Amino acid sequence: MDGITKIKDLNPESRRVNVLGKVISVGEPRAIQTRFGEEKSVTEVYIGDETGKIILSLWGDQASQAASGKTLQIDNGYISLVRGHMRLNVGKYGSMKESDEEVSDVNESFDLSEKEHENTFRNHRSFGGGNGGRGRSYYGGNNRGGRGRDNDNYD
Repeated sequence: MDGITKIKDLNPESRRVNVLGKVISVGEPRAIQTRFGEEKSVTEVYIGDETGKIILSLWGDQASQAASGKTLQIDNGYISLVRGHMRLNVGKYGSMKESDEEVSDVNESFDLSEKEHENTFRNHRSFGGGNGGRGRSYYGGNNRGGRGRDNDNYD
């Protein structure tokens, strides 16, 4: 199958990846509150291939597609960091289906979700997002928030 990324090759910056993995285990669904205040159900599923294993986060009814022993194909997936640990996600622009291609050997000793990574996205403030929206912005800033330039000229 062309364009498949092996699990060992995933990293915190991985985007638009196609992954083929065998379901090793399916966790219990948990209710979480999103940053937008919604309550959603998430199920953590371990999938693996011959190179390693990773946690696949499945939201809502996506989890009904995962059962131990099934091989899943994730298209246009991405990696996110949850408390510094990698999670594979399908996302709204991706898809997941049961694959006809089997993954027979799974390397369960190399767990990509085990290693802690620094979440550089949250620590990097390239557009002045910190400090309550004040401070230097993309346009150079005048410490009054808003667009950053002389705000009196933009009303």
